[in-house]
Amino acid sequence: MAQADILIRNGLIVDGSGGAPFRGDVAIADGRIVAVGSFSGSAATTIDAGGKAVAPGFIDIHTHYDPQLCWDRLATPSLEHGCTTVVIGNCSLSVAPIRDKAAAKKLVSMFRVIEDIGDATFEAGVPWSWESFPDYLDYIRKGLGINVGALVGHSVLRIYVMGEAAQERVATDAEIAEMVRLLKEAMAAGAIGLSTSYVDIDENMKPVPSRFADMREKLALAQAMADTGRGVMQTVPFFLDPVKQIECIDELAQISRETGVMCTLAPIVYSPMGTLWQDSLDRLTQVRAGGANVYGQSMPRPFDLNMRLSENSFLLLSMPAWAKALKMPLQDRLAYFSDPATQEILIKEMSAGPIMAAFGALRVGRVTHPDNKPFEGRGLHEVANELGVPMPRAMIDIALRDDLDAEFQLVGAIHGDENFVAKILDHPACLVGASDAGAHIAQFCGAGDTCYMLSRHVRDRGDMTLERAVHRMTKEVADAWGIADRGLLKPGMAADIVVFDPATIDRGEEVFVHDVPGNANRYIRHPAGIDTVIVNGQVTVNRGAYTDARAGLIV
Repeated sequence: MAQADILIRNGLIVDGSGGAPFRGDVAIADGRIVAVGSFSGSAATTIDAGGKAVAPGFIDIHTHYDPQLCWDRLATPSLEHGCTTVVIGNCSLSVAPIRDKAAAKKLVSMFRVIEDIGDATFEAGVPWSWESFPDYLDYIRKGLGINVGALVGHSVLRIYVMGEAAQERVATDAEIAEMVRLLKEAMAAGAIGLSTSYVDIDENMKPVPSRFADMREKLALAQAMADTGRGVMQTVPFFLDPVKQIECIDELAQISRETGVMCTLAPIVYSPMGTLWQDSLDRLTQVRAGGANVYGQSMPRPFDLNMRLSENSFLLLSMPAWAKALKMPLQDRLAYFSDPATQEILIKEMSAGPIMAAFGALRVGRVTHPDNKPFEGRGLHEVANELGVPMPRAMIDIALRDDLDAEFQLVGAIHGDENFVAKILDHPACLVGASDAGAHIAQFCGAGDTCYMLSRHVRDRGDMTLERAVHRMTKEVADAWGIADRGLLKPGMAADIVVFDPATIDRGEEVFVHDVPGNANRYIRHPAGIDTVIVNGQVTVNRGAYTDARAGLIV
């Protein structure tokens, strides 16, 4: 009689293929699936999945857990939400290769600006005990609880090879050759590809190093991946200019056609201000019909933001007087925002800025001071009118009463019309996955998109079937990214599995917690309806609780 390590019985099997679900069992032995449908043998552990769905573990292709994996090998809270594989190193930033701790200073400053991960967190949580990309992979591999696909950051590669010149000029042939060598070395050690950026800026408002690369450098790096037989090129387009975003798609198409690598850009986001989302999907359709393997990426949720004047914020970066405060320690910020002369400058700057319309959509979130409680849940513009003060004045006064920790929420303004979002999510030229989990942690929790997809777009709205949604978050992305042995419930495949209740699955409310190294905070979510998460044949999450299993791999 066959013996299994784990037998999942009586579940609704949604196998990742996109085919119709069916009732049956899934048996696991030695980290692999050994039977799907029926199993007549015995098992050391049996999980009753009656009334629940059994699916491949979800794959999140756009995260920034690179630093967090140094102190948290589970990439919390993504595992709780059924993600068994995360791709790190997006947007041209990875934490390797890096020559030494002194050289890491520049990298940390870019992470602070682009991903909102602070200096103190790096100092307390990232040891910089590696130099090469293979060294970093070896470091996080020990005790890894989740599968990791690691992209090499193009900006980081340029800094390693070119130093300060990385942000001054195109590379020489010799420098390109060295980048090619390093990328091939990383690919041989298990890297999944290269990430670049067409839009990001550093702490000095200067374009990041990857934006100084010319086409011959990009083609050489793409060809380096192609030579290894695998690899993806990920990028962030210049979304501030619709013409440049389309040009980016055309350039990625050229790279893909000439080298054969898959190229992908994120995010494709709906906005009522224009048709860039539709224009981008149309161009992606055209270039794919012409033989280019290029995809967009999008997320299922609205791009909602929380803002606290005690933390960093996207919304403040474009206003110099407000952005200045983001570099200050909390006590200095309090003094800065409390100064009457400074307040006048801040109010004038925000009132005259083009971003004022976005601030007008803010509402007051969670507050603690009794005088602020009547404003909780109300629009900030409404509150300002009631108080008879300019909106920026109302924001500053509310924030100061809560020692700058008052929460202001921007809800539904970006990617918020679900009818259009559903069209993006179902488009064949767009992959599901632009969560940004692990980044901007004091503004939102990127983890939870998987549960939101299943609760909102499947159960509540019926935008797609359960099997279609699961396929889009499993086999489809595994195939596109070349992630072998995952994304499908089939004998011989790696046993990455999530058991969930389709009737109750939900991403949960955001909670602001104080659990980040360097005395820092973040938003997290604890989902509902996720019963079991299995990584490489080991139960890693059981009814919301993490086990001691650490079976994650570099994929």
